[in-house]
Amino acid sequence: MSYKMETASFINDLDRVARIRSDVAMGLSRMAETLDSSESEGEKSSGSLGLEADVQDLTAASKNLRQGVFRLLVLGDMKRGKSTLLNALIGEKLLPSDVNPCTAVLTTLRYGPEKKVTVYFKEGKRPEQLDFTTFKEQYTIDPDEAKKLEAEKKEAFPNVEYAVVEYPLPILEKGVEIVDSPGLNDTEARNQLSLNYINNSQAILFVLRAGQPLTLEERRYLDNYIKGRGLTVFYLINAWDEIRKGLVDPDDADELQEAEERLRQGFRSNLAEYCQVDGYDLYSDRVFELSSLAALRRRLKNQEESLEGTGFTEFMGALNSFLTKERAVAELRQAKVLARQSASRVREAVDRRIPLLEKNVEELQQRISSVEPEFEKLTEIGDRFQGEIKLTRDRKARAIADSFRSYILDLENTFESDFLRYQPNLGFFDSLQKGKREEFNAQFKQAFEQYINDKIAAWELTAEREIEEAFSGLAQSAQQYGASYSQVASSMTEKLIGQKLHANPNEVEPDSPGWAKWAMGFFSLASGNVAGVVMASAGFDWKNILVNYLAVVGITSFVAVFTGAFLGLWSIPILGLGVGAVQVEQGRKELIKATKKEFVKYLPKLAQDQWQPINQTVKDCFDAYEREVSKRINDDIKSRRAELNNLLEQKRSRDIDRESEVKRLQRLDSEIASELRNVEEGYQYLISSPV
Repeated sequence: MSYKMETASFINDLDRVARIRSDVAMGLSRMAETLDSSESEGEKSSGSLGLEADVQDLTAASKNLRQGVFRLLVLGDMKRGKSTLLNALIGEKLLPSDVNPCTAVLTTLRYGPEKKVTVYFKEGKRPEQLDFTTFKEQYTIDPDEAKKLEAEKKEAFPNVEYAVVEYPLPILEKGVEIVDSPGLNDTEARNQLSLNYINNSQAILFVLRAGQPLTLEERRYLDNYIKGRGLTVFYLINAWDEIRKGLVDPDDADELQEAEERLRQGFRSNLAEYCQVDGYDLYSDRVFELSSLAALRRRLKNQEESLEGTGFTEFMGALNSFLTKERAVAELRQAKVLARQSASRVREAVDRRIPLLEKNVEELQQRISSVEPEFEKLTEIGDRFQGEIKLTRDRKARAIADSFRSYILDLENTFESDFLRYQPNLGFFDSLQKGKREEFNAQFKQAFEQYINDKIAAWELTAEREIEEAFSGLAQSAQQYGASYSQVASSMTEKLIGQKLHANPNEVEPDSPGWAKWAMGFFSLASGNVAGVVMASAGFDWKNILVNYLAVVGITSFVAVFTGAFLGLWSIPILGLGVGAVQVEQGRKELIKATKKEFVKYLPKLAQDQWQPINQTVKDCFDAYEREVSKRINDDIKSRRAELNNLLEQKRSRDIDRESEVKRLQRLDSEIASELRNVEEGYQYLISSPV
């Protein structure tokens, strides 16, 4: 697909989406207010209709739409030009592009009427609010000092958790939030902080550099944290215009074309596997060649100048299509479904209430009593579904905990071959030289941490897929139980009023009650990914579950002590042999074998100690789902009972002005239907308007 879009068009489209989201949010809010007002008024006439749950859901959805942002997470190795790329994207030299605090501190960039920064610290220290100039002064370090810290694997600002930069920029004002991460080769702790943002971002901008098709470190992160997770990732090959600098004759067009084509083939061979989504090849939709510095220079000179030839018109077109079509449409579709559900509930309640207004107390009591078997059936359906959730919970919790135990114990069989790729950059022979021992130990420790983190991440991915499959099965069950529930509810209404209600022409989603649609994922901003929503709401985080796994393994203590003692013993005999290549390689192999021997001692304890926390946390995830399903089912049954009992109570206590009450109920139905049309028009306008 060919994408073309200049900056002004991009911002205009974001503005259009922001306005539509605001309009739809207002529509949902007005529906909630209308229902709330009607329920209060109904308490003084024929009784409320039991629509409290609809009021709550509409209010929450309206709030989510108003507060929603398009969060872009920028990932990439150090020195890939991330800051220059972001400056070009936002159209201002906001982030310093040399060694700077934005490469050392994770920074969230969001809209604010004034330029200011809030720095958040570790260990409970209160946040510090600074003006932008002061932030640059306090958190910028000398380039030479930065290189030294990088070599020593130390953080420039170890006490800083992250920073939030507020800035009055048009792209940010339209609902875009950018998270600028440190380099992927910074530290494992900093890497984890960056990666924790992945699932809370709408898109990831993975920045590469034209001179290096894909480094081992970049592949490591793509394999362990990106691949197979269903994330939307744009791969941005930066500094494409610098290819010319490496040519023998920079002015030779043929030589330039040949060099560019070689690089394209290299990137395609490396990135193709990461651009496969549901059997589709999205390489041309997700990989872009950018000249960020050239684009930034043009925008600083003239905000309206074309970025043609820098790759940004194509990239912004693709990003715009994703944000304003795929993401925005998914969000507004949820709003539309929720609005339709509420309108349908109101229509049914009004259609039940009006015929029952004619009945006297005795007749009404008899009809209410006649539907008691239906109420019991509704409860039974809910109980069956809740039982299925619990069975799935117990089965999956045990299976996933067992899989972790087997996986950890199997590391003994794969350690030597797997650990080869994590070898320290410092050569084994160098580690024997005076003054190099400590450096080698530090690198070996970091390599071991990377190995452990990557192995855990690989297992996490398979475990998450198991959970997602389980929730997918429960969603299908919810549809079946919901259909049965709706049939019983329809039968109940027919008994009460003596006739069937006509189907709502607006109801095009599966014929299910609100609780079933929630269980099926219709009201998640993840476009039906109920597993993701439930896992997030339950605070599901493997890193929290396995928070002590490094401590259990004993990596911090045993690596430094063990390697130090081992190298001390090996240094004398190897040096005595003249330190030939064979001896050095043999020494390296012996170090790995000895490390494995020490490492596997800890594996049974790790496997055993973590079994119960994993089992319980998976159960907690399903329990959170079951509790919400149970609450929604019970609330629905209670509201149906309350709807009838409220009318009966009012009839017993006062004479109801039937004519006035019919008009009030019909007016309610009309007002809700009108707001529903406004919501649907907003959704339709978004999906029908061109990008």
